[in-house]
Amino acid sequence: MHSDIKEILFTEAQLKERISELGKEISTTYQGEDVTMVCVLKGAVMFFADLVRSVEGNVSLDFISCSSYGDSTISTGEVKIRKDLDHDVKGKHVLVVEDIIDTGVTLSALLPLLRKRGAKSVRLAALLSKPDRRKVEVPIDFEGFTIPDAFVVGYGLDYAEKYRNLPYIGILKEEVYQ
Repeated sequence: MHSDIKEILFTEAQLKERISELGKEISTTYQGEDVTMVCVLKGAVMFFADLVRSVEGNVSLDFISCSSYGDSTISTGEVKIRKDLDHDVKGKHVLVVEDIIDTGVTLSALLPLLRKRGAKSVRLAALLSKPDRRKVEVPIDFEGFTIPDAFVVGYGLDYAEKYRNLPYIGILKEEVYQ
């Protein structure tokens, strides 16, 4: 375990098992349909890669980068798109893949934007949900785990671009970010 980690919430094995289950749920939901899976960069990239491999059927991939955090641990409330999609989503089933739903601010802006662009359907898969910090309710169609109000890193999640490479999800020690 990394010395900056207070506690491991989910091991690599637990992540792998839950993502496999989510892949089966998604495969059933989109059975017989093409789906465009959209990775919200950068935090969701590890989850996205593993989830895509566990989904059966015709899947296309795209990427978007948007944030309401910057380098802070507190949402600014303003959503910025830093990298937009490469492909048109009009008439397509879209599954947005996010690492964590915290305040809900980022996704409450992104999901309606994709609907406005003419997506046939828009659903959300989130590895983690932190309901205690929610400012805006966002419907999560495929949820990995519910977590307490703690600052988590690993498996793609970061603090100031660090810790993304950890193979597990852990709670960051408070003295590291305060």
